[in-house]
Amino acid sequence: MVKVLTACGNGMGSSMVIKMKVENALRQLNVPNVESASCSVGEAKGIARNYDIVIVSNHLIKEMEGCTNGKLIGLDNLMDDNEIKAKLEQALK
Repeated sequence: MVKVLTACGNGMGSSMVIKMKVENALRQLNVPNVESASCSVGEAKGIARNYDIVIVSNHLIKEMEGCTNGKLIGLDNLMDDNEIKAKLEQALK
């Protein structure tokens, strides 16, 4: 199982949008058994160690450094499906 956490500044809209895009990208990459969650960066700092992949906007990446033992992905464009898919594919190698 791959556990993915998406986080944004407030844990509302952006993290949920990223979560849906991540789930779609993982389906396209034929990754079975995915567990995903979304929250604020503040919340993510406390739970990130429980996830294999943590995804945030690049401007929040420094706040998450050292909070996870998994892969930390920073996105330039939260709406870019191709960027999300490419970065997930790289993280899963």
